[in-house]
Amino acid sequence: MKIRSFGDLYNSISDSIAGFWKKFLELPAVKQTVDFFKNFSLRRIYFKTGLFLASKFKIIKLQDYFKDKLDNFEDVKDSVMFRYIMKELFLYFLVCFAAFFMIFFVNQILLMAETILGKHVPLPSVIRLIWYSLPGVIAQSAPFATLVGFLMCLGRMVTDNEILILRASGQRYKILLKPVLVLGMIISVTSFFVNDYLLPLGTLNYAKYYKKVIASNPAIELESQSVKRLNDSVLVIGDVNKEHVSDLVFFSTDKANNPRMIISKESDIHKSDVEGVLMQLEMDDAFVVMFNKKNKDNYEVLDSKNLKLNVFESSFVIMSGGTSPREMTSWDLKKLINKMKKKSNISDITMNSYNLEYYKKFSIPFGSIFFAILALPLSLIFGRKDGTTLGLIFGVLISLLYWCVTIMGQMFGIRGGLNAFVMMWGPNLLIGLIGILLYLKLIKK
Repeated sequence: MKIRSFGDLYNSISDSIAGFWKKFLELPAVKQTVDFFKNFSLRRIYFKTGLFLASKFKIIKLQDYFKDKLDNFEDVKDSVMFRYIMKELFLYFLVCFAAFFMIFFVNQILLMAETILGKHVPLPSVIRLIWYSLPGVIAQSAPFATLVGFLMCLGRMVTDNEILILRASGQRYKILLKPVLVLGMIISVTSFFVNDYLLPLGTLNYAKYYKKVIASNPAIELESQSVKRLNDSVLVIGDVNKEHVSDLVFFSTDKANNPRMIISKESDIHKSDVEGVLMQLEMDDAFVVMFNKKNKDNYEVLDSKNLKLNVFESSFVIMSGGTSPREMTSWDLKKLINKMKKKSNISDITMNSYNLEYYKKFSIPFGSIFFAILALPLSLIFGRKDGTTLGLIFGVLISLLYWCVTIMGQMFGIRGGLNAFVMMWGPNLLIGLIGILLYLKLIKK
């Protein structure tokens, strides 16, 4: 071929390099290397780098090649769809999370209303106690918000024919599966952090501050017309009016485990400056009966015009001195369980209750990923007509059923001694299995 000018020579060399590059990219080993970098960002960087170098050295044919690759880059389209679906799912999740958060938050306030709000506790103390209880509310809300939010979002996309358009354009259901799994895993990991770190921290601070509140106002623990069960005694309470109690009956045992009973018509509640003493009951016209377990016919009676009874902090469950499983991280709880296994005096019921709490720390937060797996095929199957409403209905019903099954599993595990792993992870595994089966059935159509 005759070369007329330097420009023709340059173009000839460029064509040769471009041809060589194309053949090089067609080699099996090179193809495998390119296929290896399936990640969107890496492949995009690769093609952009090639375009930059081709432009720098003015290799026209190579420029056109890389431009064509970028223009027809399928992963670019996938990334746009991925971001769009992620954004929609996240928005619906936030709305549902806010709804569930308010439900559990109001429930928490109602639970505290009788014991704290009705006892004239200062408002700053109430707000602080509510603040410490927020991690538990967040941990409970996230999995249910994932299910309901994903069902409503994907159901809306089905109703608006967005899924139909995707399918008609040749897209597979995999384009929906990826953002669903990614966001579900992100929510699960975040929820696990809240459940495993912030929840124990909040529970510990709640118990410590509640102790201070009771110490400043002991009447909080005494409710009118109620029975107060303590660790080592029982209080039968009549009417409570601020620091005054009528018709008080106190059941306890002495050091020899002999039962005794103290009855008082009128009693006054006083704060105590003695360390370890929660409150002091000053009883008027007290009547004391002390029994003997060895000789039931033998008992002692004491009548007093004025009697002072110290109620210790250790008598209350929340002041028991030990750290409960709820107040531990999963790491600390696992170490404690391993130590308990080496001891022979630990009952099976106690061991199972600790195992239940350990598995619960994982099963509740990671329930989000299993709910996400179920939400995808369920919304695509039942979301053709008014998918948002159906998603809300299905989501709430499944959430209620899941909550009931989880509570029952915990009860059966504690009282019946059933396997802790099965009781806590059983609902998640069942939901995940149903979701996988529905998805496989969906892709076969």
